[in-house]
Amino acid sequence: MIAGWLHNGNVIMVEQMPIFGGYIGGIEETAICDVATTLASFTLLNASYHLDGPIHIRWGTTTSRETLQIAGHVAAAIDHNTDLLIANQYYPISGPCTEMCLTEIATQAILDTASGRELMSGCASAKGVLEDHTSGMEARMLGEVAQAAAGMDLGEVNDILQRLLRRYERRFLTAPAGRTFQECYNVRRVTPTKEYLKIYETVVDMLRKQGLDMP
Repeated sequence: MIAGWLHNGNVIMVEQMPIFGGYIGGIEETAICDVATTLASFTLLNASYHLDGPIHIRWGTTTSRETLQIAGHVAAAIDHNTDLLIANQYYPISGPCTEMCLTEIATQAILDTASGRELMSGCASAKGVLEDHTSGMEARMLGEVAQAAAGMDLGEVNDILQRLLRRYERRFLTAPAGRTFQECYNVRRVTPTKEYLKIYETVVDMLRKQGLDMP
């Protein structure tokens, strides 16, 4: 299979999502495993780039404090010591058309940008398990925040991340499912509703107050 891809000149993406709290163990052990599987993707499977995504065993999300710690340290280590292309996936626990969902995405986008990831794959809102619970507005938040965070001082980034995490991490048990795509978009025009635009601008304004130079 790999030989065929190489023969055809395909771009090879290798995906792996280490589970924090599972057989691997805690933050440090999961980070070590993550680095190892990232390197294996290139050395054993001839990856063009590696798609990461540390997942919390209880919450099934990439935006928890622990999984963000893993993702950030792993990306920084790979970026500092290699020229490999690395990416990360986005699985917020909350759903579209909610401030919590956009805040989760913004938090991870800041982290991924500051720690040196080249690609970001998102977003699988509501953990990617609810039908029609994803939209382009979440991806827009990811992209705009990543651009705003590029080049920021790491100390400032850490301060912002701490404040953003405190806004949502204690709400995982009661995280809102949000609205379906059909409920938060004009399906014929494929444009977000006024409600979603207002929620989006509320989060953007909050991020500006946190120190991000949002467009």
